[in-house]
Amino acid sequence: MALFSRRPKKSAEPAVEAPVEESPGPEAPAESVPDVAISVTTYGSPDKPASLAEEPAPTPSPSPAATPTPRRQVPGLPENTLLADALGVLPPKPEPAEILNVARQLLQGRVYVRVRGDARELLAANQGLPMAVATIADKKYVLAFSGGEAIQAAVRADGDAATSAVALPVLQVLRHVVDGDFGGLALDHASGPAAAVLPRALLEKALTDLDETQAVKSALVGERSDAAITALVQALTTSPVWVAARRNEDGKIGVSEVRTPEGDRMLEVFSHPLELHVLGRGDQSVRIGPDQLAKALAGDEGLLGLIVNPRGPWMRLSREDLAPLIALA
Repeated sequence: MALFSRRPKKSAEPAVEAPVEESPGPEAPAESVPDVAISVTTYGSPDKPASLAEEPAPTPSPSPAATPTPRRQVPGLPENTLLADALGVLPPKPEPAEILNVARQLLQGRVYVRVRGDARELLAANQGLPMAVATIADKKYVLAFSGGEAIQAAVRADGDAATSAVALPVLQVLRHVVDGDFGGLALDHASGPAAAVLPRALLEKALTDLDETQAVKSALVGERSDAAITALVQALTTSPVWVAARRNEDGKIGVSEVRTPEGDRMLEVFSHPLELHVLGRGDQSVRIGPDQLAKALAGDEGLLGLIVNPRGPWMRLSREDLAPLIALA
């Protein structure tokens, strides 16, 4: 691997400086979100996923399949596939919704950082990891990578040879950014246009709204199977989700539902507000706990199940699947 060059770049990519040595700070306190009593009045949504084998109806581009698409990986450096796919479809000048799509897919799994020296030796000596940074408009941004190909592109760009890469939990890297004096996070900076800069304010908001367990998001990543359904339902019995809410003409708060081609009514739920806001519908996100979700389903037998994270990766759950959740009511 290579050390980061101090030489200025002639390209439009951010100039890479020497890494800064700063240990990740303490966990950010989670914002207290009160329980919200919501009616089970629903309103329609343009998204109509019909089965696990099909994609949702068109939403803001791109529209991922139900599970991430396998791709070639650098041996020993597996990709965060969701993040790599979101970055891979970015145009040279991405729209805000496309940046939000990257941010939501970032909130799961691990990313790589490059550090000066041997990461294993640094960790063994409990010396912390001096993460590489870039300067963009006089602000420093931590560099992170979706996988081995992005790291190799960075090595080719700076041409140095004495760094190592280490995979870290995404949340650890994000807290390092928001706890330090950084402007944000630069993802796959040498892989443009498959690169993005996420500003600090976006990362702070993402962490504030985060379910620390990430159980729902994680359950959606693997191949679809009975075990995956069981894992997702179990996550829904212990973790909060968000619903898309809108005030109706009568003043009541309605919650978004979808209808399948067969006419089945399904309730939309989201693992994080970013999963909702990327749809661009202008809905408000409302956090609800497992007990509230169970009561909503138990109180309206016309709701035949849930669509979880309709922007993808997503899953459809029937009332039969959801029996352990409904039992909470």
